[in-house]
Amino acid sequence: MYIYFSVCNKAYTDAQDAYISNPIRRNINMKDKVILAYSGGLDTTAIIPWLKENYNYDVICCCIDVGQESELDGLEERAKLSGAEKLYILDVVDEFVDDYILPTVMADAVYEHKYLLGTSFARPLIAKKLVEIARKENAVAICHGATGKGNDQVRFELSIKALAPDIKIIAPWRCNETWKMQSRQDEIDYCKAHGIDLPFSADNSYSRDRNIWHISHEGLELEDPANEPNYDHLLVLGVSPEKAPDEAEYVSLTFEKGRPVAINGEKMKASDILRKLNKLGGKHGIGIVDIVENRVVGMKSRGVYETPGGTILMAAHEQLEELILDRDSLSFKKGISEKFANIVYEGKWFTPLREACQAFVESLDEKVTGEVKMKLYKGNIIKAGTTSPNSLYSETLASFTTGELYDHHDAEGFINLFGLSIKVRAMLEEKK
Repeated sequence: MYIYFSVCNKAYTDAQDAYISNPIRRNINMKDKVILAYSGGLDTTAIIPWLKENYNYDVICCCIDVGQESELDGLEERAKLSGAEKLYILDVVDEFVDDYILPTVMADAVYEHKYLLGTSFARPLIAKKLVEIARKENAVAICHGATGKGNDQVRFELSIKALAPDIKIIAPWRCNETWKMQSRQDEIDYCKAHGIDLPFSADNSYSRDRNIWHISHEGLELEDPANEPNYDHLLVLGVSPEKAPDEAEYVSLTFEKGRPVAINGEKMKASDILRKLNKLGGKHGIGIVDIVENRVVGMKSRGVYETPGGTILMAAHEQLEELILDRDSLSFKKGISEKFANIVYEGKWFTPLREACQAFVESLDEKVTGEVKMKLYKGNIIKAGTTSPNSLYSETLASFTTGELYDHHDAEGFINLFGLSIKVRAMLEEKK
């Protein structure tokens, strides 16, 4: 974990330490602190002077690195110029993959049959880290920049309430009396009025969220479901299937107890496997989803998600499970998968139900060990072979030849009993 402590200069740091060390001055003059979930974008940058103006708080900016990559560039300068007292940057990518992404993969959880929950399971972890920093800094409040129409406000706040019910939550977009900014230009003007002149553009663009698992796109032509997405303009992680290579490419994944441990025979940590899969999937146009989903707050929204590596990983996991798990287990797990997806989507990660569902999934996946081979071609993931020491598939049983464990004549009695109620009903109908 990397923590960056940003201050203007050493002289300022020394002066601040001397100031804080004086208990009399601290009690009289020290301001309360607020922890701001900070991305470096225009919205959260504008929030810094707004918090200072309306609450008289010292603002502690926190950026939780879940795989945003280049989006983290320049955060130090922006936070400093915007009036933040500190900037924390916490690298939690491995924790994100191991403790949030993989349990969801093992659950085969997909929201409304399409959405692979990329934004959803990142929010609880971000909230958890915000709470940890709030405790460290003795902050009285946590602030986020989620709008009043979206899911993220629910996810952030349910998580904070579960972990720190005593901490105040500030959501500027719901503060109608004090938050007057309704456009990017409004925010730019507000920043300039408070001495913050940063190179933000007022041009319209997609609203995006990125982490190691996916990138989401909303806005512009996507706001009208009648419009086809402009993929040439929109895609970030890969290409459309039409522009993918004309030659297929094979990839193999090795799993142990439901978790990926190697790609193409090379062992590595899960986050590195996911990075490699992202490159492969993006190259071949894998994992592009256009969906109109039902938000937690009640409205429908349209978005395009790119999840190249995650789509491959989930397909491989399901492929291995179908070889290993028995019929009843697979059938029952479908219900758990849907429930797990709803739990994650609704921001209820820190609940006993999520923990119980995850425990069930991990128990079931104790036998999910083996290797999956797939062929990637123009947006398609094609099965190319699956092996496991725990496979329930028996070639002897499945073949048309008579094996030692199966007698064809046994099927006659089974069919008679299995179809008895159907036959009885038909006989009654004949008598009428």
